[in-house]
Amino acid sequence: MTTAPHSIRQPNLSIVKDQPEPVEGAVVEHQGESVKPAWIERAKDHVLGNSLYAPWSARGYRNLAARWLEAYRDDHPQMIATAKAERQAAKGDSKAEDDAHDQVWKRRKAYTRHRLIHLGKTAGWSVAGAAGATVGAVTGGLWIDLAMAIAAYTTGIYHGRPDPDAAVEVAAPTPPVLPLSVIEQTDNSFGPEDGQVFMTADQLPECGSPFPIAQARTSQQLAECVLRALIAEGVPVAEVSDVIRLSWGWQCVVRVSEGTPEAIIKVAGDLETRFDLAANGVRPTPLKERRACAVLRLVDRGADPFASAPGLPYRAPKSMSITDKFRIGTSVGGDPLELSLAGVMGLWVAASGGGKTGILQALAEGTTACRDNITIDLDPHGDGLEDLHDAVRITARSNEQIEAVLLFFLVMSKARARLRKKLGMGRKWKASPEHPAFTIFFDEFPRATDLAKQLAKALLDVGRKELIVLEIASQGGQKGYLGENFAQMVALAGVGPCKVGDTRSVFGDGAVSEGWLPHRLSPATETDPKDAGHIYIQGVPGMPDEPIEYKVHEVPSATLRKLATERLEAGLVEPDQDSLDAMACVDLPEYVEPVYDIEGNLKKEAPVELLTWEQLLKLCGAEPMSGAQPEAAIAVIADAVDLMDKAGVDRMRTETLVAALVEYDPGTYGDMTAESLKELLAPAVGKPVTLGPLDGLANPRGFKRDALARRL
Repeated sequence: MTTAPHSIRQPNLSIVKDQPEPVEGAVVEHQGESVKPAWIERAKDHVLGNSLYAPWSARGYRNLAARWLEAYRDDHPQMIATAKAERQAAKGDSKAEDDAHDQVWKRRKAYTRHRLIHLGKTAGWSVAGAAGATVGAVTGGLWIDLAMAIAAYTTGIYHGRPDPDAAVEVAAPTPPVLPLSVIEQTDNSFGPEDGQVFMTADQLPECGSPFPIAQARTSQQLAECVLRALIAEGVPVAEVSDVIRLSWGWQCVVRVSEGTPEAIIKVAGDLETRFDLAANGVRPTPLKERRACAVLRLVDRGADPFASAPGLPYRAPKSMSITDKFRIGTSVGGDPLELSLAGVMGLWVAASGGGKTGILQALAEGTTACRDNITIDLDPHGDGLEDLHDAVRITARSNEQIEAVLLFFLVMSKARARLRKKLGMGRKWKASPEHPAFTIFFDEFPRATDLAKQLAKALLDVGRKELIVLEIASQGGQKGYLGENFAQMVALAGVGPCKVGDTRSVFGDGAVSEGWLPHRLSPATETDPKDAGHIYIQGVPGMPDEPIEYKVHEVPSATLRKLATERLEAGLVEPDQDSLDAMACVDLPEYVEPVYDIEGNLKKEAPVELLTWEQLLKLCGAEPMSGAQPEAAIAVIADAVDLMDKAGVDRMRTETLVAALVEYDPGTYGDMTAESLKELLAPAVGKPVTLGPLDGLANPRGFKRDALARRL
């Protein structure tokens, strides 16, 4: 008999005797017992491993609630928001604004009807279901109640079961992910730095606590740092993405899972403590195109996001039009701040030390370079545009001068409204060198007289279409500063360091929650510029109104003085005779006319008189610049040029030139004074200009040889 190989030999079974002996052959588990099917064990393990499906059921009912809410809204809020955006974009076009406004109301009405229908259907099904459940529970006994409970529980499980596709993805092999709390890890744990989500709240390791941002060396560490800090502050953060390391700090996009990014704005100060940053080191900017998201900029201690911004370009005299955009600053994200002031009334608010003068000078540097604009400077308290004085046509400082200037241009705006059709301009004044625009800068507005404020407010109402534009600067935006609550009525508004009340007065009651935070900026001190010149701006033509911090770049005084001198020597723009003549046919506002009693006797004099252009120039110390040159002026100019050539200089102070002329020809110039020389030369060469350091003085005024020679 042949013996089978051992590998296939049948097991040998030994007979059990009194003395136990080892069992020979293969031993099968559960031998002699009934074995349960494998699927039962797997089912039991699945049920126990998922906590009896309780999380599934809860998630299922959350999903059902979310679906109900989605059906309740049915994208109507999005449609309404789009219509409102179209209405905002149509600003300036009345017909388009009316059409867009009608669309907003139609969509709101449709949304209301949809909600009522949806709530009615929900109520009907709810009543029917509740009635059936109540009858079954009362009449059916314990088993019916149990069956109903199981059915409800099973319904939640069904709608809360995991997505099969997601389960497959999770089951697929993945490379090990290091905990992000380890600072020395590489940047490859969550993918490349190309704008993808670097970390969600669910991916945070359970252990760990918030840590200072200085410990973050990689994008993933920054994402963890931000997530931990936001969670610790109670912000419903969902994810952090688009992490970028910049020369001045970090920038990322944060998405919240509920509510709005207002939650981030509310705790910005506390986040600065958790990140160990300086004041205003956390700068959140909500995104309009993604309602749940905000750009979060985290500025390193001692860093300046604007340090690498380019300087302002050189603008030659008369090299641009008032309708052209020109750059005055840069955003915290590096984008240029460009604007045109043609037909754009403006309000600029900043506390003392907030940089108002620098802002106005940056704006006026652009307007004085225009070939079709005349710049006017009003300031009842300070020096106004200061270094640009030579390029400004009229400078008014006293209350009498300011009131006369405002009345003059208010009357001119009314005259132009009647003149436009005659000149073939249509609905708006068209600027040209022959029919220029006017840009009036009114600094220290709160210190003006009540009459000046009333005239300015009237000009704000009617000057836009006539290109007589007013730019007002104030230390506050509330009624106590402006006299009236007109801050939100002005088309263009820029706000620097201020009080939170000013933020709300200018940008609206809900501005702070939307990310408008100029009140978090710090004004300059004697030794530290801090945030002077930093602004939040709204109403820039062609730009969306987003709460982004900008810095208006301050131009050095020497540069502004040089530019002003160049522009004066190139000739200042003069008003058109058409507008001046049309003013004679305009009635004055009642509040500036004299008051007479019933007998015709003067009861109250006019608070301000309407002057002619020549009278206004004389009142403000700006003599007319006529092309006609009297023989006496020509002779003086020729002698002055000859004296400078003999002395080997290219400029002379007014007093020095007078002394030289007297010495040169006592018979002709013996009685001449500095004032009489300026009056004589004004029609031909204009006012004396700044000369730079000369004769031991820092910046005296006088005449340049080349400017005089060009008039001969």
